[in-house]
Amino acid sequence: MVQAADEWRGTTVQVCGLWPYAVGTGAPMIGVPLGRSLLTGATVCGDPISWFQRAKLIGNPSAFILGLPGLGKSTLVRRLATGLAGYGVIPLVLGDLKPDYVDLIEALGGQVITLGRGRGSLNVLDPGEAAGAAERLRAAGHEKAASQVMADAHGRRHTMVSALLTILRKQPPSDVEEALVDQGLRLLDRRLDRVPVLADLLRVVQEAPAELREVAVDRGSMQEYQQITRGLEQSLISLTRGGRLSETFAKPTTNPMRRDRPVVYDVSALDDSDSDLQAAVLLACWSAGFSTVNVANALADAGLEPRRHYFVILDELWRALRAGKGMVDRVDALTRLNRTRGVGMAMVSHTMSDLLSLTHEEDRMKARGFVERSGMVICGGLPPAEMPKLNEAVPFSRAEQDMMIGWSDPPSWDPTTGRETEPPGRGKFLIKVGGRPGIPVKVELTGAEAAINDTNKLWHTQSRVGRRAAHEAVS
Repeated sequence: MVQAADEWRGTTVQVCGLWPYAVGTGAPMIGVPLGRSLLTGATVCGDPISWFQRAKLIGNPSAFILGLPGLGKSTLVRRLATGLAGYGVIPLVLGDLKPDYVDLIEALGGQVITLGRGRGSLNVLDPGEAAGAAERLRAAGHEKAASQVMADAHGRRHTMVSALLTILRKQPPSDVEEALVDQGLRLLDRRLDRVPVLADLLRVVQEAPAELREVAVDRGSMQEYQQITRGLEQSLISLTRGGRLSETFAKPTTNPMRRDRPVVYDVSALDDSDSDLQAAVLLACWSAGFSTVNVANALADAGLEPRRHYFVILDELWRALRAGKGMVDRVDALTRLNRTRGVGMAMVSHTMSDLLSLTHEEDRMKARGFVERSGMVICGGLPPAEMPKLNEAVPFSRAEQDMMIGWSDPPSWDPTTGRETEPPGRGKFLIKVGGRPGIPVKVELTGAEAAINDTNKLWHTQSRVGRRAAHEAVS
């Protein structure tokens, strides 16, 4: 056996005297340092924004991350967010269910917005910073840009009301109800000198103004109008008066989002059993975040503020997709940001089965498109049953599939310590760009990252409390 020689890395200036013994590396060195290649030991760098903007390796600044729970998906995303923050990109975590990102955003000096019953509310009819931005744009002579900002805000509010109705009913609203909501929001914008809430929209529907009766096509019959709007009125009552979604969305926004610093929406207080509320809150957070990004870009285009780039993180994507028919369309509408707008995105889920287990075939096809359109796909450990589904969206070689299957194996038992060893796939990922060979990498954390990457804090606290109680009992 001949032991392999040690490998060293340096610049062309440093190693030029070693010719012909110097060789180039296949691992890219542009972007956030992720770890070492499992094949060569060379440092691997990469992130969706740097590979799109500087390296020109991908055509879309987005990444879709797949992997079984407990293997480090959130740790990888936190590394991406930390490194991009160092490059001046602002991380936006639009819905943290565990929470996995609160400590990181606090360490970066960002804004933590807490949502949940009794903890905070998010008004889906709040245009956010759009109204103030439109005033600044008009004052600077950019009337067209101001109109576009308000039109975008109106569209996002309309989409969110429709999404809430979809979650509540498990089916999308009718065409007439969509038109009634659209016209009702326009009436509120003209009538009110404050930010409307869902109760105001309900009141407009009940008042039956001429504009809404024309949309409803009641042919002059008030009884016909009431019959047409009965279902919409019942749903809005549920959203405003004691329904399971009312406490979170029926009140004014408690903590408006800022556009000049990292932001995380902490929604960890929501119970996992309340899947409808979780999905609705995630969609509302995504809508608010994308609206803020649009405002920032409009102001930057007009020269009123510096250009800001954002890294948007959409974790637990599968929860929102399963909320009801039509939710894939809602997510698709919210996430289709033009790549020229300076926004990178990371979408995170567990497996392809999460996306392909939707009830309707058209939803399954659109959900698979989320993976197909991503500039880079990053996969951790996955079971064998996932390989055919994953291979339909992104081609993987047999060796690459075997590698990911091996990473999904459970940890072994260490008889010396009496504990399980670290899972074989923890921190290991395969970076895939189209049909190119994947880059296997082991994510390595620095000492400064250890605290913000501890997702088992509650277990440590319980362990210390338990030991203390046991000691006192024995004493």
